[in-house]
Amino acid sequence: MSTTPVSFEFFPPNTPVGADKLRTVVQDLAAVKPEFFSVTYGAGGTTRERTLETVKAIAAMGHEAAPHLSCVGSTEANIAEILATYRQQGIRRIVALRGDLPSGTATAGEFRYASELVEFIRRTQGDDWFIEVAAYPEYHPQQRYARRDLEHFANKVGAGANSAITQFFFNPDAYFHFVDEVHKLGVRVPIVPGIMPIHNYARIAQFAARDGIEIPRWVALKMEGFMDDAASVRAFGVEVVTRLCERLIAGGAPALHFYTLNQSALSLEICRKLGLAQAD
Repeated sequence: MSTTPVSFEFFPPNTPVGADKLRTVVQDLAAVKPEFFSVTYGAGGTTRERTLETVKAIAAMGHEAAPHLSCVGSTEANIAEILATYRQQGIRRIVALRGDLPSGTATAGEFRYASELVEFIRRTQGDDWFIEVAAYPEYHPQQRYARRDLEHFANKVGAGANSAITQFFFNPDAYFHFVDEVHKLGVRVPIVPGIMPIHNYARIAQFAARDGIEIPRWVALKMEGFMDDAASVRAFGVEVVTRLCERLIAGGAPALHFYTLNQSALSLEICRKLGLAQAD
C-alpha cells in the first residue's frame, strides 16, 4: 500500500436522511484511514449550525474533523464565538477561507481576506489551531493577475497557515507550476492537491466553467461522446482521475484531498487503484 495521506471533504446535509447517509459514507471512507474529514460552510455562514452538527457527528465517530470557516461578512466577535464553540467540541483543525457574501449583503464585515482571518486567529489564540487555507493552481477566478494571486496566497501562509488545499484541477502541470512559483516566494508549507472524482460530468463541467478550471479538450470530447452511457462515463472518469493522482504522487504531492460530494464509491475506487486502501 502507498503511504500518501488522504483526506475527504463533505458538505453539511440538509435533512436527517442525508445525515444518516453521510454517517455511512464516513464509515466507508474510514477504510482508507484518512488524516481528517473537512466540512464546508455556506456563504456568509449560512450553514453554520449544520456545519457544526456534521463536524460533531464525525468527531463522535472517532475521526478528526476540520470545519471550514469563512470570514467575509463576519466580525471578530463572530469568529471568536465560532472558534470557542469548536474548541468546546475538541476541534483543533480548521480550513480558513475568505468565502462569499450571501446575495443581498452589501458589506464585507471586518475581514476582507483569508490572510486577515488567519492573522486574527494566530494573534488571539496562538498556535492552538492547525490552519488549512485554499490555493488555486489555475488562479482564483476573481483575480485578474496571476502574480497578485500568488502574493495573496503567500500572505495567507505568512500570516500563520500550516498547510494548503487546492481547488480541484485536471492538469497536473498547473499544480506543479503553482508549487514552483510559491516556493520562489518563500512558501514552504505542504500544498495538498484537491481531487474531484467525476460523479456527474455535466455538473463537474459546470463547476469548472464557473471557477476557471481547465478540463482538457480530449477529456471533454470523450465524455461528451459517451452521452447517456453512464457506465462508460464512470469508468473513464475513474481512469482520468486515477492517472492524475498517480502523476501527483510521483511528482511529490504531500497528500490528496478528495471532494466527495457526500459520496464514497468513486473516491474509494480511486484510492484502491492507487494502493491507498485495501481492495475488498
